[in-house]
Amino acid sequence: MRLIALTCIVMVAFAANSILGRWAIGPGHMDATGFGLLRLASGAGMLWLLCLWQGQRPAEGWRRSLAGGAALTLYMVGFSVAYVALDAGLGALVLFGVVQVSMFAWSLLHRQPVSALQLCGAALALLGLAYVVWPGGTVQAPLWAVLTMAAGGLGWGIYSLIGRGARAPLPATAVNFALASLMILPAVWIWGGGSVVTPFGCLLAVISGAVTSGLGYALWYRVLPQIPAPVAATVQLSVPVIAILAGALILGEALSLRLMIGTLAVLGGIAVVILCPPARRARVA
Repeated sequence: MRLIALTCIVMVAFAANSILGRWAIGPGHMDATGFGLLRLASGAGMLWLLCLWQGQRPAEGWRRSLAGGAALTLYMVGFSVAYVALDAGLGALVLFGVVQVSMFAWSLLHRQPVSALQLCGAALALLGLAYVVWPGGTVQAPLWAVLTMAAGGLGWGIYSLIGRGARAPLPATAVNFALASLMILPAVWIWGGGSVVTPFGCLLAVISGAVTSGLGYALWYRVLPQIPAPVAATVQLSVPVIAILAGALILGEALSLRLMIGTLAVLGGIAVVILCPPARRARVA
């Protein structure tokens, strides 16, 4: 029950990031990459303060830390830039759909047990995702924004897989945020980061960085080693549902029939993956 409760808290934090990013960038309170930079810097500051308070030190090798920082940067840039053109729910569907693909692919490549029913559940979720993002109807999904968000999803999938081996979740996340704060600077320069800055946009970026990102990601790194990669991938697809409802309530975004049907398919796929037992490894004679 404790693990379930912690996982639920992480999913709510992820959904809050979707809302905060859309709230700041969409109405023009802050530009995308400037928001991402302040979000990372705020998260790094909060995490390092917690490390000092608890007396924790980094325990990861420099290669793992650099890989984590690079993956986090890819996610942050893709996430922030794409939300200029995608609503909160649709953006989250694209993001976590790609996360699911990347983490399932990693499990299959490393021959981790995955049952045929779990693969069917993943396929069902992806079909629901494809139905939502396919152009047409009332759903607006510019191709460049979908591809950019997909790149962010790949970055997050890699970041999550790296986190499965974290020996000290809190300092590992602190190092990742500090490195990503530097790695994102070229993207800030390319996309003109800092051109739009308002007090309200900065407030949203700091909340997203220090609370829902910094603390949420550290908690995610704590949870990840305790759950299989396929389950870690699919449980994240609950985030779009939370983001869709919150987007409708907070941002006034419409709930289209197409989006709802796709969401139901995604949720059905999640249920299959979680409830079906994984395939057992074949015994070596």
